[in-house]
Amino acid sequence: MIPGGQPNMQALLQQAQKMQQDLAAAQQELAETEVEGSAGGGLVTAKVTGAGELRGLVIDPKAVDPEDTETLADLVVAAVHNANEAAQAIQQAKLGPLAQGLGGMPGLPF
Repeated sequence: MIPGGQPNMQALLQQAQKMQQDLAAAQQELAETEVEGSAGGGLVTAKVTGAGELRGLVIDPKAVDPEDTETLADLVVAAVHNANEAAQAIQQAKLGPLAQGLGGMPGLPF
C-alpha cells in the first residue's frame, strides 16, 4: 500500500498475472486428467477428462439386449453422469482455491 490507502498497482498486477498463470495451469491439468464413472454394477463405464470431455465408453456385452435398448441407453447416461460428477469434484478441488484467492486480492471488488 502507498500513502493515502491506495493499493500498489504494480503489486496487484503481478498478483493477478500469477493467478492467471495458476488458473491456466490448473485448466491444462484438468484437460489431461481422466476420471471414470460407471453404472449397472460396472456394465457400462464412461471415461471423461477433468474438464468434462467424454473420452471413452465401455459397454459389457451382458448389458446389450436387442429387445431392451432403453435400459442400455439409461446405463450409458448414468455412467456419463457419474463420470461428470467425478470431473466436477476434481474441478472444484483444482479451481476452488484459485477462485477464493481472487476474493482475497486487496483493491478488487470480490
